[in-house]
Amino acid sequence: MRNDRVRTAITADTTTTETGARSATGAGGSSAGGPSRRQVVGLLTGALTALTIPGAATATASATRSGQLLATGRLFIGTYTSGGGTGIGLASYDTVTGAITSTGTLPGVGDPSYLAAHPDGTTLYAVDERQDGGVTAIALGEDGGHTVLGTRSTGGSSPCHLSVHPGGRWLFSANYGSGSVAVHPVEDSGALGERTGLVTHGEPAPGPGQNGPHAHQIVTSPDGGHVLAVDLGTDSVYTYRLDESAGTLGRVSYATLPPGAGPRHLVFHPSGRFAYVANELNNTITVCGYDPADGTLTPGEPSATGAGGAGDSFPSQPVITADGAFVYLANRGHNSLSRFAVTDDGAALRLLDTVPVGGDWPRQLALSPDGTLLFAANQRSNNVSVFHVDPTAGELTPAGAPFASPVAVCVLPLP
Repeated sequence: MRNDRVRTAITADTTTTETGARSATGAGGSSAGGPSRRQVVGLLTGALTALTIPGAATATASATRSGQLLATGRLFIGTYTSGGGTGIGLASYDTVTGAITSTGTLPGVGDPSYLAAHPDGTTLYAVDERQDGGVTAIALGEDGGHTVLGTRSTGGSSPCHLSVHPGGRWLFSANYGSGSVAVHPVEDSGALGERTGLVTHGEPAPGPGQNGPHAHQIVTSPDGGHVLAVDLGTDSVYTYRLDESAGTLGRVSYATLPPGAGPRHLVFHPSGRFAYVANELNNTITVCGYDPADGTLTPGEPSATGAGGAGDSFPSQPVITADGAFVYLANRGHNSLSRFAVTDDGAALRLLDTVPVGGDWPRQLALSPDGTLLFAANQRSNNVSVFHVDPTAGELTPAGAPFASPVAVCVLPLP
């Protein structure tokens, strides 16, 4: 859930859209009436600190320190350009030390608050989280020269999440404001075609305190057989089957969480038989059984996050280690990371501890491709925290001082 702020205009000469100029009003609002995403949490505390990012530069493939060759990876940082961000942050990171080095900024995308990469690593996708929402494709150049390929309308408002189907041919997006999910075809170039599917969550009816459907995430199940959409406003997770010929979604079922839970994001266990749902309104995480055969998701009892009571911490995103041994959860109000041990072959979580995140309002987490580093995008403190991940115990150790980045709300580490 984003925070209210004065909007600023952005010019994107390299970005093409379906409809031309976009409206700069009502960003983050809900077509269902009632409070916007930003208003639910409240205003940003304090003015943004002025931060300057150097001009674009080529990221080095490796660096030498004390005679040792150290590999580096690419890092992309999503921001709110309407709240002080200047575009998609570009950086490299040391895969051993976790140190981040800025390599510039990619302008031309408004409010790129969530990022995802094509499975082949050649194209980056970003939401345009404004009232007239869109999704943008960006060709990634090996020398750091990235090219905006164009923007397509999502058919809804305030898209806040997107993901690419494992086959690489379809892009899914979740429209928070209108409570809908969309499908776009991915062309051979990585660019996006005209939207082929749009589904609005009409049932179940929103529970007490909810003002309408608010789709917050859309992901494909590990076996690729189903697509799941998490909806905060209806306290539900919807299961769809993708028609790969037409690019449309057909609903299979939906699972409901307790009224007022506010499910935000889920992550699957590597076995594909369980999913862990972060509930931002009642400050819990729920283990759900998942049946790959029919796509049915069955919620179990919610567990506390160890980060305060309901309405205090607003858990945002869970991530899981590749071996399925540990789950980490960002707690925004508590400004902490919860560490859970995965037990019973994935059927249960056991809270181990919480650690300070090193910033304010951690909106999103990501593990490095090799799983040795965890990145946290801290929205209100304008920085990205990095932690070393112990491969045996799963313990988190800060990897130096946080990296300054204005309105960091998403971080995507790539090789």
